[in-house]
Amino acid sequence: MEFKDYYQLMGVERTASQDEIKRAYRKLARKFHPDVSKAEDAETRFKEVGEAYEVLKDPEKRAAYDQLGADWKGGQDFRPPPGWEPGFEFHGGGFTGGDASQFSDFFESLFGNGFAQGNPSQASQYGARHARARGEDAYAKAVIEIEDAYLGATRTITLGHTELGADGRPAIKNRTLNVTIPKGVRQGQHIRLAGQGSQGHGDAPAGDLYLEVEFGAHPFYRVEGRDLYLDLPVAPWEAAIGATVTAPTPVGNVDLKIPAGSQSGRKMRLKGRGIPGSPAGDLYVLLRVVLPAAESDEARALYEQMEQQLAFNPRKALGV
Repeated sequence: MEFKDYYQLMGVERTASQDEIKRAYRKLARKFHPDVSKAEDAETRFKEVGEAYEVLKDPEKRAAYDQLGADWKGGQDFRPPPGWEPGFEFHGGGFTGGDASQFSDFFESLFGNGFAQGNPSQASQYGARHARARGEDAYAKAVIEIEDAYLGATRTITLGHTELGADGRPAIKNRTLNVTIPKGVRQGQHIRLAGQGSQGHGDAPAGDLYLEVEFGAHPFYRVEGRDLYLDLPVAPWEAAIGATVTAPTPVGNVDLKIPAGSQSGRKMRLKGRGIPGSPAGDLYVLLRVVLPAAESDEARALYEQMEQQLAFNPRKALGV
């Protein structure tokens, strides 16, 4: 995926004010409009300019984009930094008010996510109907640990919201909130913090803040809905003759009986040990047979003895 230098596409400096960006867009949109321009690449340039303006006209998206830094050049191979979205606070419907699919993969990777799907609750709909008075709702991501979904927790998070400075450029101001993570929360679920959105006009109420839950990467588990998946290493003899082994779960270890004759990839289900809910999810254990290294003369001798006595051919089913 190629990095898009939106400032270069718009022909403005990174220090440009919002008014300068608006003037640059109007000029370029007229120049490259497919109904006006005779240039072969007019349609492509028109779309590129529209995408750049979608980001730079919005102080919140622009401030988030600026966090990537000025060292990136247009056309460079790009992947979003891990976890770059959490910590940014967006208003008025999320990361993008339109259809992100009309833009490039670069735009989609930064802004085209679940926040663009609209307001998650009736509270947001209330805000839309009373936009002149009630403050706007705000949206952000909250990265939590999988264990928090099992037990519930209170976490402190820092969010950055955008304000226009005296120079007409967006700047990020931080605020810190204490957030209660409910037991059984799912990936993608919204946590509503009443009154933590934008301030209302006059005596009107403030908007709400919606935090979209995202689980942080875990060294052991993978999440699918309410189910968890764990790759469990087992020794060859444990898989071959059976054994009872200790397996971790997010709320403590359990004893797991490995049936004799198990192979790598065998899936074992621990019912109800996934993320709590009605019903609770399951924990699936995938066995992974791990061979001891033949790093000593004794270990090598044992492998040679197995080769001679077992006469095992793992490729017999292939006819070789």
